[in-house]
Amino acid sequence: MRRRLVLEAQQRIPDGGGGAKPQWRPVAGLWGAIKPVAENTIIGAEKRSATVTHRVTLRYRSDVLAGMRFTQGRRIFMIEVVFDPDEKTRKLICLVREDPPS
Repeated sequence: MRRRLVLEAQQRIPDGGGGAKPQWRPVAGLWGAIKPVAENTIIGAEKRSATVTHRVTLRYRSDVLAGMRFTQGRRIFMIEVVFDPDEKTRKLICLVREDPPS
């Protein structure tokens, strides 16, 4: 776990016109391992498909959720799936897709 990552959550900021626009805010800095993978995954009953491009492994945290993201410099990794592989709260596996930088 040698990669320094920033865990970010999305929040909605009022735009002054009655709407809101999404903005990412840092939640925590952490260390993880990033391994490239290439697989298509179907998530949920609605059969929304996602292309998983990497697997991120990190020490267990209860605040990492699907829909959040990791950043590493200009790289952005959207979290699709989070699970505890042995259910012993030692580590988390996050299946992510890398998005191009904005």
